[in-house]
Amino acid sequence: MKKILIKRVYDTPSKSDGYRVLIDRIWPRGVSKKEAKLDAWNKELAPSTQLRKWFDHDPNKFDAFTVKYKTELEDRTDALKQLRQTLKKQTVTLLYGTKDNEHNQALVLKKVLEDV
Repeated sequence: MKKILIKRVYDTPSKSDGYRVLIDRIWPRGVSKKEAKLDAWNKELAPSTQLRKWFDHDPNKFDAFTVKYKTELEDRTDALKQLRQTLKKQTVTLLYGTKDNEHNQALVLKKVLEDV
């Protein structure tokens, strides 16, 4: 398995990013699709709208969010399998929009992908 990187979609893309996939359900404000330089926008791997709204990027809810998001990901086996196939060939960068670098879905998804 190749490396899994995590970046904000607002950060400058680099060649070392490999396959760049946005894992937000909503397109991030203020960034164009051209600027984002995405290979994919995988809404299926994003937290559900209900979970996203409940979490509301509250660090105090992050542990509970992690459990709930992992449960949601259990039903998204095809999307996870596809991303794991990409990881066999190249580095994958998980992109997210929130300002919080310590409490976001990319951290949870990275752990799920690594724990296979």
